[in-house]
Amino acid sequence: MIDSVAPATRLPSLVAGGLDEAAATEFVHALEACAVSEANVPRRVPEASQRGLDTENLQLACRRGRALLAALPVRSKREGAAKEAGHAITHLMADVSWRFFRLYAATLYRELTEDGKLSLRVDALLEAAAARLPQVLPTEAELAAERELMQQDKDGLEIAQGLFVSQVCADPQCGHHLLRSMLRPLPGSLERLAEFTREGRIDLGTVKVQVDGQTAYVYLHNERYLNSEDDTTVVPLEMAFDLVLLHPDVRMGVLRGSVVDHPKYAGRRVFCSGINLTRIYQGKQSYLSFLFRNMAMHTKLYRGLLPVEVPNGLSMPNVEPEETLEKPWVAVVESFAIGGGCQLLLVVDYVIAEEGSYFSLPARKEGILPGASNMRLPRFVGERLAREAIMFDRAFQADSPEGRMIANQVVPMAEIDEAVQDCVAKAVDSGMVSAGGNRKAMRIQTEPMETYRQYMATYAYEQAFCHLSEQLIANLERHWNAKARTL
Repeated sequence: MIDSVAPATRLPSLVAGGLDEAAATEFVHALEACAVSEANVPRRVPEASQRGLDTENLQLACRRGRALLAALPVRSKREGAAKEAGHAITHLMADVSWRFFRLYAATLYRELTEDGKLSLRVDALLEAAAARLPQVLPTEAELAAERELMQQDKDGLEIAQGLFVSQVCADPQCGHHLLRSMLRPLPGSLERLAEFTREGRIDLGTVKVQVDGQTAYVYLHNERYLNSEDDTTVVPLEMAFDLVLLHPDVRMGVLRGSVVDHPKYAGRRVFCSGINLTRIYQGKQSYLSFLFRNMAMHTKLYRGLLPVEVPNGLSMPNVEPEETLEKPWVAVVESFAIGGGCQLLLVVDYVIAEEGSYFSLPARKEGILPGASNMRLPRFVGERLAREAIMFDRAFQADSPEGRMIANQVVPMAEIDEAVQDCVAKAVDSGMVSAGGNRKAMRIQTEPMETYRQYMATYAYEQAFCHLSEQLIANLERHWNAKARTL
């Protein structure tokens, strides 16, 4: 979280941390020259788009701040005054960037999307914004270089990404436009649709899809890591969902984990073990992957696709009916659905679980936000149990009364294939004409697009700081034995 203080008050701590006094003073002066404060900048300034973007001072401040961080030891090696100095620099840059984005994010978004004519995904948006604001937002080359560091040694280049996306989402028009843009099919999905339709199957590496009649079965194949979600699975899963939704003859989708070869679960199917914590600890898990999962991959299960022929303009009323292409989804939980796996259960239409399986959201042990579960889990189990699950590590056994609030069916392991076949047969035989309409009608009450937009404004902000926090590292070492694990 941003620590808002007057820059000049931090100068003594910067110098005490071993930094050159002249360079530290220049940094503080650059921050003060930005002249963006709550006192002189209201929440939204109508004339901002007419004045243009005053970026020079902000870029100078961030460039000098980055140079000061580079002069310090790597983050994990800083102690005492040096550690305090590094923390102060990071948060001073975050504070001035946040204040800038509060004023200019909507203006910048309109510029980069040509006033809404372009539907940019969040990665393309951030790349374009980094070209427009070098030193403030990181380029892909800078992020690639930072990925060579352990997570504990990163100084938070990605924080600015979270601050910018948060403020885009905070603006009603821009936020809705961005979130609708994330519901467009991936270009790779459109390229492979003909192949998938013709062959009835597709291998996406960590994800495989098989069509059987009018149903498509999506299998997560990240066996080495117990079918965890990470940077290697997020885009393949999203592409799989695109292809199922676009296939003209498929009426519903089934999501299931593959058989794994892990010694403890050898020969058994595992649904999903959550996010790959080893990748996070070793600095290989990008902040962007959190946005991909929650703005696109999970949301396409819940809201469907926005076809390319459906318009997406900044001036579109936000109260219009959603024009998404959607189909019902069934999740089949074997062994467990942890973290991101449990989050998937909150966006599908039906859950079949084997006896003895469980669902959990170990966000407390990880030090991050569990996606959109803070918004969605209370709808299933009530706010009291949701707080216990997210903040106090409560797991739900599938065959417990609480677990049955999430799972529709709980059956013995030997009967799970039969339960899946029976569920699919009943759903397909009853016809699917009204499935999409019923889903849309339910969302009006449970999670309208406006509620989702407001949630993502908070999520993008908070997750950026959690992802780069020292507490995250401490949690992973304490609860995950992260130092001893390898990729």
